[in-house]
Amino acid sequence: MAARRASKTVLRYFLGTCVPSSKQNAAKVRVPRLEFDNYIHMYFKENNFVYAHDPEKLCKTGDVILIKTLPEKLTRLITHEVVEVVYPLGDIVDPVTGKEVVASRYREDIEEENMLYGKEDSTFDYSKAPRRGRLEGIRDFTHKKSYLKYYENPDDPQPDTVPSV
Repeated sequence: MAARRASKTVLRYFLGTCVPSSKQNAAKVRVPRLEFDNYIHMYFKENNFVYAHDPEKLCKTGDVILIKTLPEKLTRLITHEVVEVVYPLGDIVDPVTGKEVVASRYREDIEEENMLYGKEDSTFDYSKAPRRGRLEGIRDFTHKKSYLKYYENPDDPQPDTVPSV
């Protein structure tokens, strides 16, 4: 019986984007899929949201990550596990050449052009820029799930809210 069950368990890998989550050891992941519409015979993009077990806190909001299904559910919600961070949000790397990219140009080309023609004072220096996540918990709260603040109540602090205009 156990051999049959083990043979039917299929490990599936998915590529998804990490979104803000209020879970402690889990990341909420948006996994896109194509849904076929029989009436007009076209595919439309739809998103599935799953929770992936992430005890090491590998992924941050906006990262593209690789997840796999767990053989058994950890909890009612956590059904997947984070394998690795494929593309962190921020510094974009060309997957073919391995070079860092800004918009549609390589950073090497931009730096070479700055050396040839002279660097302006307003040019952004990527080598001096701080790493992502430096102000997390101090000024940057993008890793937390946020809500709109609809009312003012001193008894209800509403810690993760954004004031509505």
